[in-house]
This record gives sequence, structure tokens and C-alpha cells, in this order.
Amino acid sequence: MPAPHCSVVFGSAESPPLHRPRPAEPWRAHCGSRLLLWLHRAARRTHRPGAETSCRLRGWLFMDMDLRLLSLLLFCVCRQGLTNGEMSNDAPIPLVPLIPLMPSHPKEESGTSAPSTQEPQNTSPTSYTSITHPLVTANALGGGSSEEDNQGQDGGCSAQARRPKSRQALAGAIQRLGMKLLGQMKTGPEQPNVIISPLSISLALSQLALGAMNETEELLMLHLHGDTLPCYHMSLHYFLERLRKSDLQVAARLYLQPGFEPKPEFIHQSQDVYDSEPVTLEGLAEVNEWVERATNGKVTDFLTSLPPNLLLMLINAVHFKGEWKARFDPRFTSKDVFYIDDKHMVNVDMMMGPKYPLSLLIDNDLEAQVARFPFNNQMSLLIVMPMNGQVNVSALAAKLNISDLYNRLPRERPMQVKLPKFKLDYSQDLQEALTNIGMGELFSSPNLAAIAEGPLLVSSVQHKSSMEITEEGAEAAAATSLVISRSNPSFTLNQPFFFALMDDKTQAPIFLGVITNPNPRASAMQSSGGSANLDKVRFPIDDKNDKHYHHSFGGPPK
Repeated sequence: MPAPHCSVVFGSAESPPLHRPRPAEPWRAHCGSRLLLWLHRAARRTHRPGAETSCRLRGWLFMDMDLRLLSLLLFCVCRQGLTNGEMSNDAPIPLVPLIPLMPSHPKEESGTSAPSTQEPQNTSPTSYTSITHPLVTANALGGGSSEEDNQGQDGGCSAQARRPKSRQALAGAIQRLGMKLLGQMKTGPEQPNVIISPLSISLALSQLALGAMNETEELLMLHLHGDTLPCYHMSLHYFLERLRKSDLQVAARLYLQPGFEPKPEFIHQSQDVYDSEPVTLEGLAEVNEWVERATNGKVTDFLTSLPPNLLLMLINAVHFKGEWKARFDPRFTSKDVFYIDDKHMVNVDMMMGPKYPLSLLIDNDLEAQVARFPFNNQMSLLIVMPMNGQVNVSALAAKLNISDLYNRLPRERPMQVKLPKFKLDYSQDLQEALTNIGMGELFSSPNLAAIAEGPLLVSSVQHKSSMEITEEGAEAAAATSLVISRSNPSFTLNQPFFFALMDDKTQAPIFLGVITNPNPRASAMQSSGGSANLDKVRFPIDDKNDKHYHHSFGGPPK
């Protein structure tokens, strides 16, 4: 299913390319042993005999939903003194002061201004193998003073971070951030679908918070809703550990430009909490090769060039493969129509389950049908299909409470279900969306002094994703002679809908999106007048006698 990728660039507004010498040995001596150990483990995992064959076989036979996500963070600065004279090549490489947040930092230069907002990075996991469990102190991985208060308690941060309440609080925080960002994404003819990973974005922002100080850290934690959660970073560490027990995989890498030496504490914390290993950046090809491996070959040539002032690049990939608990028989898949709006429709390959076990709810407040499609390993695809045929994300976000929906969903019952097959790609620069929700300071004057001395800034956030839903081809259902009557309940997903890939236990959204056209490569057709007189199960209906009838698409299941 989705393979999102994000790139965030840190640099100064007018920074010419850096011409840095190769780094001296201190950084290599510091991180070399860790890097060699990581490469050794990665090689053993990658080249395990039979692993590739096994993976491909599973993907061919059992893949119903495949999600991939990538995030990219690029930190850029330029030399000090470029505008005031040349600098000796033998001199150390300082950072150009941008507009600092605290008086202890260099004063801003005349003519500069600083908006106050902050911004996240997008992180996306992909085939992750194992996470390390280092000893981490409450001070190092805390979320502020609340963690200091807990240091003296028995078990400290580690005990609190493992509690179910911490996982539930994190899940709620991820959902709120995701819905705020999704509300900023607009659909249209050129971009009919939106797919983002709130988990990925939260991870990136959280890792950035490790390097933030003072007001910047406070604003990041505010938007992450981690300012009231004790032991935030360690809670997120154990939260990821639990998620990895499902089909979700996470991988991360931290590329460092030769000559740039971030603070050791930031490197250590990135490794300890987010398993982000430091690697010296050798060139574009090496980055693209790692991305391709991390996404199981689904994303190639991720970057076409490297930013001129690149200092640090953080790449995370998120990868999910899900096997439906109840599989669709490919023999029942056929051509059908999907209504883009009340005037346009498009042909799609529609999967069909004649007696599919589905939990279906008609929510009057949302004015929508809500359906839950479970995967194995405690993951589910939650579908919200407004009955008026249009998805208003802002209105939906104001009313949607996923935890409440989960609690109100009825037991599964057999019904006829139609679900479109699709494979979609999404690409978006998130800078505007992040600025609109109040995080624009990351693009102007953040205080990231815990990463390196001197200011850094984010210049862009690129997010790319892909999503694929198919039926499983391994087993077939024996229902070819089923007679469908008017009394059989049914659910047909043939108009715009909101979706969430959820972790059932924590109710955390891994992916969120809005699909208005599952087949954007096909030409849209004019919706004929006759189609409005067919309900979602393709039965003629009498709108005068059917109080549930809606002019565009018919009414909810009877």
C-alpha cells in the first residue's frame, strides 16, 4: 500500500554551496564502531539465505494492502563571513547566525525578520528489523520538567513509558496532528487523492525536538501534544516497539555531510530512541540505493540531486504489508463505476465479497457509513464514506472521534461488499500546511542548538506516498451461486471516502487519506442520468418511497 516519502531541508535563506574539507577523524572515531556494527547487522539481515525468495513469495500470494513511506530531512547552513569578506580555508567552519530565539545566541543582522512558527519533518518507516534497547535517562529522553518530577519514582521514565495510558495518549496525539494536517491538504482535478502518515510526521517532529531548545522545543512539543505527556520520547520509543510486532516495519538513517559534526548527545539520542544510525554522506547514488532497499525496491531514484548546502539528511521509511482477515476472491472482481461527484464517474476494478464479514455503522452525526476491514496482526482499514458523496475534511475532523467509532462499531455480519482495487501515488510539499497549523518558525528562525552550535533552519518538507489495495489470490470463496436479494445488507465503496489505517490496540492512525478518484489515470466520464436511479448494490430504487435516497448515489444499505 502506501510508500510515502518526505524530505525536509535545513539551511539558510541565501546560502551558497559549502566547500568543506573532508572531516577530521574525531567524528569517525566517535561513531565508527557503531556504524560498523550496524552495517554488519544490516548485511546479515539483508543477505540471509532464502530471505528474498520468502519475501517475494509472501508478497505475491498474501499481499492485500501494501503501505510504504519515506521521509527526508536536510539540514543546511553556510559559512560565516560570506557577506563580510572571505575566510581562510584553514579556519574552522562556523554556522551563519540566523535570527536566534534566545538572547544568548548571536544577534540578528539588520534587515532580517523572523516569523514565529515551527515545523515537523516527515519520517516514514520501511522494512525495519530490530530496535536497540539502550539505557536512557529521564533527562535525556524526557518531555520537559514533568519527566524530572518522575525521576525519583520507582521505575522512573521506563515504567511510565510502558504503561497503556502512555500508548493511548500518544495515539490520540498522533491522530490530532494527522487530522490537522489532512485538513490543510486540498483535493482537485490535478491531485484527486491525499495520503499522509501522521505516524511518520510525528516521528520526524519528535526527532527534531531532540535537537530543539527553549521556545522551539516548547512549540514542537505543543503541536505533538507531548507537553503534558511524561517521558514523551521514551514513551514513543516503546510505542514503536509495540507497533513493530505487527506488520509495520521501520528503518531510519542519518546522513552527515563530511565536515559537519553534530553534538554527540543528539547522535546518541537519535540512535537510542529512533534507531537512526549515522553514516557519512558519500553521494546521491548511495542515498537512492538505501532508499530502494528500504522500500523493497518500490521507490527508485528518490532524489535527483542534493541541496547545495546540505549538512544533515535524515531518512526514515515506513513499510506496511497487510493480509486481509477475510480475503477477496479475484474471480469476483469485475469492472464497475466509481462516482467522482454527481456529474463524473470513472471505471474501476471492483472487488466483491458476496458474504463478506464486515462491521458497518451508519453514523448520523458524520452523515456517513463507517466500515472496518480488519487485517491480521491487529491492524484495520477504517473507511468513512459520507452519504452526500463529498469528503469535507475540516468538517469531518471536527466531528471524528476514532476511539468512539471503534467502541460503537457493531459485530461483523455477512454482507455483500464491493471495494475498488487501486494503486495511487501522492507527492506534496508540506511547508505550507505546516506553516498554516502554526509551525512556520522551523522555516525561519528555529533554535536547533542541541543539534549543533549556531542556528539551522528547514527550507522544505517533501512528502511522497503510494498506496495499493488488492484482493488476495491464494484462496477462493465458494459463493458463485449466491442469490442476492433486497433484504441482504450490502456495502459498496463507489464514491469519495476518508480512510485510516489503524493499529487496533492503541487506535493510532498509521496512514490517513482522502480518495476521490481511485483510478486517476483513466478518463472521467459524464455520469448518466440513469445511474442516479440505482443504489450502491445496483438495484432500481424508487426515490419517492425511499426516505434514505440521496439524489447522487442512492442511500445507505438497507
